[in-house]
Parts: sequence; C-alpha cells; structure tokens
Amino acid sequence: MTKGTRPSASIVNLLCLSFGLTAFAATPQNNSATPTTDGKQLAIRHQLTRHTKPPAPNSIRGQLGDPLQGLTAAQLAAFTDGKDDFETAETVEGGLGPIFNRDSCVACHSGPATGGSSVVNVTRFGLLTNGHFDGLESLGGSLLQDHAITPLAMEVIPMTANVVAERNSTPLFGLGLIEAIPESAIIANSKKRSADGVQGRVSMVTDVVSGKTKVGRFGWKAQQASILGFSADAYLNEMGITNRFFSTENAPNGDQAILAETDKVADPEDQFDPISGKSDVDKVADFMTLLAPPNNGPLRPTAAAGKLVFDNLGCASCHTPVMMTDNRSSIAALRNREVKLFSDLLLHDMGTLGDGIAQGAASPTEMRTAPLWGLRFSAPYLHNGKAATVEDAIKAHNGEGKVSRDRFNRLNKDQKAQLLDFLNSI
Repeated sequence: MTKGTRPSASIVNLLCLSFGLTAFAATPQNNSATPTTDGKQLAIRHQLTRHTKPPAPNSIRGQLGDPLQGLTAAQLAAFTDGKDDFETAETVEGGLGPIFNRDSCVACHSGPATGGSSVVNVTRFGLLTNGHFDGLESLGGSLLQDHAITPLAMEVIPMTANVVAERNSTPLFGLGLIEAIPESAIIANSKKRSADGVQGRVSMVTDVVSGKTKVGRFGWKAQQASILGFSADAYLNEMGITNRFFSTENAPNGDQAILAETDKVADPEDQFDPISGKSDVDKVADFMTLLAPPNNGPLRPTAAAGKLVFDNLGCASCHTPVMMTDNRSSIAALRNREVKLFSDLLLHDMGTLGDGIAQGAASPTEMRTAPLWGLRFSAPYLHNGKAATVEDAIKAHNGEGKVSRDRFNRLNKDQKAQLLDFLNSI
C-alpha cells in the first residue's frame, strides 16, 4: 500500500465480501466514498442485533481447536461459551466500529481451526526520524483500521508516515500454557548468551488488567502481558468495541469530530452478562486460555536427524524447545506442564527483518521470538506473512538470526530436508 493513499476499492471490497462485510473505500479519481451495496448507506451486511454467527470453520484432523485435557465441567462450559463469542460477528448496534479491521475474532484466527492463524494482515504506520519512532497517535496511528461503518470514517495512512508495515494474524493455540510460564523463567532466558553472541531482552510492559509492570509475552512485539489484556486490546483496536480496560473509542485518523458524528453507542460497549457475570472480553479470554496447544507430528528418522541440524545451526538460542509452567495457576490443567513452544518469549534485534514499528518495550528492529509449535499449520510465515515456505522464512532472518541463517544456507540438500521434516513435526 502506498503511503497517504486509501486501499483500493477492489481490494477492500474483496476482503469485506470474504467476511460478509461491506466496506467503503474512496475512489482514486475523486476521493469520494461509495458504498458497495445497492445504494444503501450501510457498511455492515448484518441484522442489527447484538451478534450474528458466521459459518463454523471446517473441522480438521489433529484435534486443533480442542480444549485442554483435564478441564472441569465448569471450565469446559467456559471454553464453549468463549468459543461462541470468538466465532460470533459483532454488529454496529453492539458497538462495532466506527472503524475496525474485522467484525469477529475468528475472521482473523480460523485456519485450520478456530483459534488458528490466517492470511489476514493488519497495517501499522509511523514516522521514523533519526532512530526515534513516532506512532502518529494524533493521526490515528500506529494501527490502521481499514474498515468503517460509514464512508465518512474511513481511515487513510497519513502522508507524514514514512514507515508502513503489515502484521500477519498469529495462531492462539496453547496461550494459556504460555501465560502460565513463570516470569522468572523468561527472565532467566534473558541472562543466557549463546556462543554466537545471541542474547534476548525481556519486554517489560504495563499490564492493562492489573496496572502492574509485568513481562510481556503476547503479540509480535511481546506488547501484552496477559491474555485478558490481549483480548481487550483486540476488541478495541480490531473491532472498535470499547470495554472496561479500553474505554476510549478510536477516532478515525484522530478526528474527534468524525468520531462524535459516527459513534452512537455509549461506552464501554462491551457489557457484563448478568447471568455469567462476564463480558465478551472475559469470555474470549477464557477460550484462549483453555485452548489446547498443537500436537506434535510423528518424529520420523529424517525428522530426528533434523533435530540435530536445528541444534547445530544455533536455532535453539532463540527458539527454546521447552519451558515449564509452575503450580500456581488456578486451573489444574495448566500446572506443572511442559510447554513445547520453541520460543524464549524474548525480544531480539532482527535487523532488517524487524517491522520498523516501536511498540511496548520493543524497538523498531526488535521482534518477539515467534513460537514454532504447530508450524505446519500456520503458513504464511514471518510477521508480515511474506514467506510462503519455512525455508523462505529462514532465509529472511537477519540481525541476531543472521549467523544461523548463514549456516542454513551452507547445508546440503539432505540436511535442509531433515531440518524441514523436523520443523514440520513440532
């Protein structure tokens, strides 16, 4: 996307139709907005009820999308209730918009099962000057919402932005296990320095739920410390639904006058259910917390050989194979569990592979080590989804990943095949 321009009408409309939406996009000729419906000034093709439910994603083998084993009946009920909210499309009357990216969680996290990844990207922008990043918050940054409930509210990338980056939707399997890893274990990872000089950095952020400074572990920049905070942030910034943690609506490109004209639902829009005592952000957080991790695939002889290649390349310096939860979780199924995530949950300087956006504690070149578990289910790869294959993703590594990348490039054909077999088994 070119800086200072709107997404093309054809691209926006195609994306919207894919998710049952009708967006507004300005035409390049006259910068006017035209609805894609039959002349009606509507941006959402839904009945004005609290929710409407989209078709369920196709079921797949491997039990992806199942709850953790060992849950109580009450926890299974919370998982099911949260999954229903996760898969349900929000409406204008329920608080969707006035600017948003998609109208449901599952729209971005559906493949190959509910809670997975997708090809959907979001756009971030900002101004980088002499190493200092300005997220241009007064102009609606750093996140661009590319859908709106009315053409008046459609956002554009400001002409002053000189950094524009895309971020791919990540899989959510096993998030509860990641949250149950003690902070001390992540901090301990940061004290290790590999023979190649690789050493990650802890992301210390303010947890919006507790108000305390905690170790960030969720998101491409490890910018969220808790699943509930992660859920609340997504409700506001991806769907435009205010909640008790984020009660201020996003103004289209920072324009408060347009916000006042287009936002007609009182804040906070996410209300407590009188029966469960939970709001939607709580229910969706329950679903993500109780979602099982991906299962390992069969470890064939070539994959076992590939594990040795993985270690010899130095990949484990960042992609730590296993971490452990402790016994402090209120959920028994999360206590004292191995978490085979293949990540140290730290920030690493990735050089040119960074997305150019500073967020939370992360600099423009720093990214959280992406967990590799379930890799075979999560194409495309990298933060921007521009790597079609795992091999492409490895070859794109830079910064602290450069040494391992260069070693990979020197492998023979058989060794590369062994490594890829291993990565496709985890």
